[in-house]
Amino acid sequence: MARRAEPAMAAAPVDLHGRTVIVTGASPGSLGFETARTLTAWGADVVVTTRSRTEATVAALGGGATGHPLELADATSVRDFADWFASRHDRLDALVNNAGIHLDLRSSWKQPTLVDGHEIHWRTNYLGTMQLTHALLPVLAATGNARVVNVVSKLHERGRNEFLFAPITPYDSWVAYGTSKLALIHAATEVERRVEGVRGYSLHPGSVFTHIADRGLDGHRVLGAARRVLAPLERRMLRTPAEGAQTSLHCATAQQAEGGYYRDCRPAQPSDDAQDPEVAARLWDVTAEWVGGR
Repeated sequence: MARRAEPAMAAAPVDLHGRTVIVTGASPGSLGFETARTLTAWGADVVVTTRSRTEATVAALGGGATGHPLELADATSVRDFADWFASRHDRLDALVNNAGIHLDLRSSWKQPTLVDGHEIHWRTNYLGTMQLTHALLPVLAATGNARVVNVVSKLHERGRNEFLFAPITPYDSWVAYGTSKLALIHAATEVERRVEGVRGYSLHPGSVFTHIADRGLDGHRVLGAARRVLAPLERRMLRTPAEGAQTSLHCATAQQAEGGYYRDCRPAQPSDDAQDPEVAARLWDVTAEWVGGR
C-alpha cells in the first residue's frame, strides 16, 4: 500500500479579531480556501480572491469573509482589486499570495505560451503577484508589523536565477513554474529588507491534493479520466488542503515567526539560487520598473 505523506504540523490558533487579511486564490478545495476558513474562524476580517464564482466562494466560507474577483495575469484586474480594497479598508495585517497556476503538466509545450509578452507562469505567478503586492505595500507598511506571505513550492529548486532575467532555453514548463516560485522567494526576502514595518515569508506547503492539476490537464481527456480514477489513491497519499494550509497560517499569524522560508511550520533552507542576495536585489529593481509601467 502506498505510504501517505507525513502529516503537517498544526499552526497554533491566534486571536485575530481586529486584523485584516487578504488570501488570493481561495476557490473551494484549495489551500487558499482552507487558509481563509481558518483565519475567519480565528476572528480575522478576511478578504478572498478567485478568478470566478467569488460570491459562491464567500458563501461557502460561511460568513465572516468578503471577496472580489482577481485575475493575476490581467493588470487591469489587479488594479481594480487594489482600488476596491483601498475603498473599504484602511489596514492590512497580512497578504497571503496563494494564487497561481501550473500548466502543461505533460511538458508537451515546445514554446512558451505568452501573456503580455511574458511566459504565462512568470506573468501570472510572479509579475501579477508582485503588481498586487506593490499596490498594497503602502497600507501594509502603514498598518505596521504586517506580513507578506508567498506560497511557493519545493519545485522552486527547478528554477534558475539565470532565467529570472532571460528566456528559458530550451523551454520547459516545469522549469518555468519553478522559476516563478524561485522569484517569489527572492521577493519575500526583499520585502523584508526594503519595506519598514513589513515582514516577508515564503513557504512550501507540502504535497497537497488540490485542483491545481485540473487546469494543467485541460484538453487531455485520457489523462484527465485517469486522474479521476486514481483520485482516491492520490487523496490517501497526499496532504489535505487543510493540512497543507498550516504553514501559510503559521507564517501569517505566529508572533514568534521571523521572516524567511518555511516548511512544516518551521524555518527551512531553500535552494542555493534562492539564497543569493544580489540576485534578489536586482530582481526587485527590475520588477519595480515593470510594476511602475502598469
